[in-house]
Amino acid sequence: MQETPTQLGYRMPAEWEPHVGTWFTWPRPEGISFPDRYDTVPPVYARLFRELIRVEQVHLNVWDAQAEEQARLALSRSGLTLDGIQFHHFPAYEPWCRDHGPIFLVRDTNGQRERAVVDWAYNAWGGKYPPFDLDDAVPQHVARLRNLPLFTQDMILEGGSIEVNGQGCLLTTEACLLHPNRNPALTRIEIEQRLRDYLGVTQILWLGDGIVGDDTDGHIDDIARFIDPVTIATVVEEDPSDANYSLLQDNLKRLEKFRDLAGNPFRILQLPMPGTIEFEDQRLPASYANFYIANGLVLVPTYRSPNDARALQILQEAFHGRRVIGIDSTELIWGLGSFHCISQQEPQ
Repeated sequence: MQETPTQLGYRMPAEWEPHVGTWFTWPRPEGISFPDRYDTVPPVYARLFRELIRVEQVHLNVWDAQAEEQARLALSRSGLTLDGIQFHHFPAYEPWCRDHGPIFLVRDTNGQRERAVVDWAYNAWGGKYPPFDLDDAVPQHVARLRNLPLFTQDMILEGGSIEVNGQGCLLTTEACLLHPNRNPALTRIEIEQRLRDYLGVTQILWLGDGIVGDDTDGHIDDIARFIDPVTIATVVEEDPSDANYSLLQDNLKRLEKFRDLAGNPFRILQLPMPGTIEFEDQRLPASYANFYIANGLVLVPTYRSPNDARALQILQEAFHGRRVIGIDSTELIWGLGSFHCISQQEPQ
């Protein structure tokens, strides 16, 4: 029997560990993620890339040479210098690289860092948005490009559904990982074992439901995030009449009961929610928890909400030594995701 990544000493590193780059997939004009709003989205990518290329390489998956030229033109129109961006002709239908992109593993052997890629199965959030075969193949392309070992797992798992502290703990939600549209033949115990075998974790911490409007069935990266090995930032809705109030209170109660591998409670940092963000009478899954941790930076989505400034202040106080930057994500959230959803870190 083939040894698992965990048996071989691999683990999924925490997002705050050093990166060599960040991977993205460029949205297609003909894609379904931004109906009738596509032209407002490239400037958001340009704003995000402007910050990132100062601290790490940006890798951008595009459909083909023509799509690359379109992306270059759109980014250049926003005044972005493209020297820090590498384009790859790895086609995907939709731009949510967190979910279809490679999950990198690392191990340290005799003082040398070795890396690998784990390729989980992908079915576009329970088969909601076919086709998705090209999206599912992206980790394989990246592993070949990097000449890295590729561990293939037939369990369906999106990157936005898991959150690790790099020291053995993993956060996820029952609403997503136990949903029958993902892995109906697997029990909770079997799902936990595969997470342990392929991500180098030992403790699985389960939250309940995701936020209203989240078409992923409840990704953890809209709810609760590790910001260091012992601290979890979680969003809390302060308005009891809001549909998110009770479900986020339930998650908060669970977080307060969790213990780390040493048996100690986690430090829980509460973030506000931005309030109800709607477009065309649709409630959007806007959350300050969907930030992305880069080298020396934390890129936080804002929503033209009165709570934007408070959320940024809380995160800046929590992320010592990193600059917290708020970027307007109002146009991007129309696609039902934000900065963490479109990015995937490549660790050193």
